[in-house]
Amino acid sequence: MITLRRAQERGQADHGWLKSNHSFSFANYYDPKFMGFGPLRVINDDRLAPGRGFETHSHRDMEILSYVVEGSLEHLDSMGHGSVIQPGDLQIMSAGTGVSHSEFNASPVDGLRFLQIWIVPDEKSLQPSYDQKFYGDARRDDLTLVASRSGQDGSLKVHQDLNLYASLLSAGQRVDYSVNEQRSVWLQVVSGVLTVGAETLYEGDGMALSGQQLIEISANTQSHFLLFDMKEV
Repeated sequence: MITLRRAQERGQADHGWLKSNHSFSFANYYDPKFMGFGPLRVINDDRLAPGRGFETHSHRDMEILSYVVEGSLEHLDSMGHGSVIQPGDLQIMSAGTGVSHSEFNASPVDGLRFLQIWIVPDEKSLQPSYDQKFYGDARRDDLTLVASRSGQDGSLKVHQDLNLYASLLSAGQRVDYSVNEQRSVWLQVVSGVLTVGAETLYEGDGMALSGQQLIEISANTQSHFLLFDMKEV
């Protein structure tokens, strides 16, 4: 089964300093058909004005991933971590029993675009934790595992039966991904134009797939995408 989530159909929020597109129901946006996809609960495509951001706020029992596309994201949290996240970085904060943090555009002049991703953990009341890693060109013309439950192949650990891959695919290049019949996939286009099977996907589009044995992904232009592989939905 294939379900398309076109970019223009996503929920939208415009707060002036923040423009956000919600793939799934979030905050004041509610769509009963898109409450999440398995343990994948949030994909927000956020654009922050220079110097603006999210003041200190709290989370618990959620795996929160930040994936910077353009610009730089400044992070501070109650665990004592402070960092600036750049394109090519993946940050994972496991909120567990509770953590507070702030997120700001680190630049006073340039815009920031990042994907805010929430994954429901397979256990509650975990000890909060933080990790960050730069993947850069390791994603070039390949599917690079950047997060997994086991932390295998240099990926960051996430507390859920989910594998997250990132790819920067050059125009004309193709990657194939085999899906176990007991698994489901969500593919999110960050930029560019992809052909996935018989469908053409554009920036901001998402695609849910289940019951597929092989996914053929071709780049019509230079393209950037994320692929989430998880237990069957």
